[in-house]
Amino acid sequence: MHQYTADLAHQALTLGHEVHVVTTSRLPRDRYMAQVQIHTPVAHCSTGFTGEGARPFELGRLWQCIKGLRPDRVHFTGVHLWNPLLLARLRQAGCATIHTLHDLDPHTAAPHGRLIRLWNRFVIAAAHQLLVHAERYQQRLLRNGRSADCVHAWPLSHTFLGAGAAAQLCTAAPNRTWEPWVLFFGRLEAYKGINVLLAAASSLAACPTGPFPSIVLAGRGALPGLSLPGVIHLDRHVDDALGCDLFRRCRALVLPYTGATQSALPATAYAFGKPVIVADSGALAEVVIPGKTGWVVPPNDAPALAAAIDAVRAAAPSTLADIGEAGRQQFDKLRQVQAEKLATLYAG
Repeated sequence: MHQYTADLAHQALTLGHEVHVVTTSRLPRDRYMAQVQIHTPVAHCSTGFTGEGARPFELGRLWQCIKGLRPDRVHFTGVHLWNPLLLARLRQAGCATIHTLHDLDPHTAAPHGRLIRLWNRFVIAAAHQLLVHAERYQQRLLRNGRSADCVHAWPLSHTFLGAGAAAQLCTAAPNRTWEPWVLFFGRLEAYKGINVLLAAASSLAACPTGPFPSIVLAGRGALPGLSLPGVIHLDRHVDDALGCDLFRRCRALVLPYTGATQSALPATAYAFGKPVIVADSGALAEVVIPGKTGWVVPPNDAPALAAAIDAVRAAAPSTLADIGEAGRQQFDKLRQVQAEKLATLYAG
């Protein structure tokens, strides 16, 4: 969530706003530009629906911090138990509020899934403006009664990088190579379709790529079957340097998710000039142009996923470079459109 917040803060700075982030003292400071002013009235280290979010004295400290800043507008970027209360207080104080809703449909592995749905209803009722990251979720909110001038949508476009490296990547993609393997990036969780990916890997094992693997899994997690031939699992924290190296070398990024809402990873792959393979889960397919920026396969379909991976492995580097360049052009356009929409949202 800090990656998302830091990217919004950076864009707000470029729009000429003075930006304050009110957050926990456990934040990763290197994600944020130096010009962002950080305030840390709490020291939370867990998600927003744990017991930490039910401490009234901490809510009081947070409210005093926000009130002391006298903001023109407040953008809530994360999920926290006390957000509806703060939205109501800010409305009473005459301060405009924007709230990002990340999960209208919490994935099956999400803790507090039922509570999130109820919490969403309170947020939708209390916030002046709502931001979602898929057209389908925007349309749902409009069907449920929110007016068109209060619901905004654009795809996620932040990366996993710290502020300096992210700014550099947005300026120019790094040099690319095309080793014959695809990359899965992030924590290994069941809703991300890891078992589907491993089933696809089983069929790919009969088509070796010499000394190279077929699939590299980069992220922490332990699931059965990770010792399959052709699969390398980097079970560790992936820092910026390693992450950049993996994206630079892979042939494509693969997201075989079965219960996603959306993800910033397709935009990250595009920023590196790499194609993507996504399962048609949640809003993932909204950001992929099949045959031009990547491949879309049905969710929970291991043979279709294996066929897409095999097509990527068989493609000439020049073909992949053309697809990756189309993705990069889409990324650059998205960032420009997003900046324009964010300017309108904050000015309104």
